[in-house]
Amino acid sequence: MDKYSKAVQRSLRAHVRDAYAREWHRELTKRDESFAEWRNGEISSGELSHRIHLYEMGPSRELFKRYDGGDDAILLAYAIVTGLIDREQVSAEVLETIQGPLSFYQSLKEHGDLLRPGE
Repeated sequence: MDKYSKAVQRSLRAHVRDAYAREWHRELTKRDESFAEWRNGEISSGELSHRIHLYEMGPSRELFKRYDGGDDAILLAYAIVTGLIDREQVSAEVLETIQGPLSFYQSLKEHGDLLRPGE
């Protein structure tokens, strides 16, 4: 990331942290539904444990792989195009910096080839 100014680097990282937190929140909300079912006696402890295991092997692992060491410009562009981050919240300088990845993801979205978070 040495090709960006320090201000752009900080902004990229902050927005990516926000996107990561939003994806975690979405996934953990789904897990909370399973815990509610368990508390209400709708599923067994074994079923809850199985769902937790599936979460750890699936969504949890995928989020970690996506965000751990990824290119912040690419991650932010994805987050903007998929609606995780509001474009209006991103400075013009950062938007200019990520214009290439933004165009790429927008093109995927327009052709119906972009998976949205959680899909």
